[in-house]
Amino acid sequence: MVNSYGMMAVLVLLIKRFGMRTLTVALMMLLGLSLWAQNGGSSYTSKVPAFQEGEWLKFRLHYGILNASYATLRVKTDTVGDVPVYHVVGRGKTTGFASIFFKVDDTYESYFGKKDGRPYRFIRKIDEGGYTKDIEIEFDYRKDVAILKDKKNNKKFNFTLNEDIQDLISAFYYLRNHYDPNKLEVGKSIELNMLYDDDGIFPFRLKYLGKEILNTKFGKVECLKFRPYVQSGRVFKEQESLSLWVSNDLNRIPIRVKADLAVGSLKADLDGYNGLKNQFKIIMD
Repeated sequence: MVNSYGMMAVLVLLIKRFGMRTLTVALMMLLGLSLWAQNGGSSYTSKVPAFQEGEWLKFRLHYGILNASYATLRVKTDTVGDVPVYHVVGRGKTTGFASIFFKVDDTYESYFGKKDGRPYRFIRKIDEGGYTKDIEIEFDYRKDVAILKDKKNNKKFNFTLNEDIQDLISAFYYLRNHYDPNKLEVGKSIELNMLYDDDGIFPFRLKYLGKEILNTKFGKVECLKFRPYVQSGRVFKEQESLSLWVSNDLNRIPIRVKADLAVGSLKADLDGYNGLKNQFKIIMD
């Protein structure tokens, strides 16, 4: 049986070899891509809003019995030009033993339209054990172009936009208000176009697996389970090593994310919340 120091050593080796950004991006992707697969970008809009200004979600990321980091998502309001937008700030930091061996301080920000849910600005500022990035993306829908500025390296990239483009954070909030729960089909999957880095626009596949009840710190929660497809052979055991559970209520918030790694497993659980728009449904025994 591996003790806590041994587990921490394994975690640190994983981070140093594969990069904390790989694990962080996997988590943020899953938080942000929970329900796209079944909607395919349709014009459906939920009659009851799934979130509001002031919503705050906290997730605890842990490897085995050890806390590796915390991630939070907070909803604010703002404007980009003359467009009213939601401004969501996502932050992640290592904690405990992990912060001693490998410090991570990441910030992700997304500005997306209150009416259409489209991203207008995306910011990614990360510091992961000395690995840093400072990226800002402006989405110009009049010219159908996204302008990515790499501030650290003083570089600029242009990407042609399409109708279903989302950034890492905006996708989550768009889908919470723009998918029809009655159209979910077990085993069905589709690709989503994503832009969040200078690697460019890439497809991401996600499959719906059905409903499942999870035991959480808040009680039993009925969830919708999803399976994203990832590249196997480096960090993850196989192509289907990531799983995501989303609350099956009007809030549609991530409850758990689990990644089976080459060594052990990494899990993120909802650890706290505030300012939810709708009642968080807990199953009473």
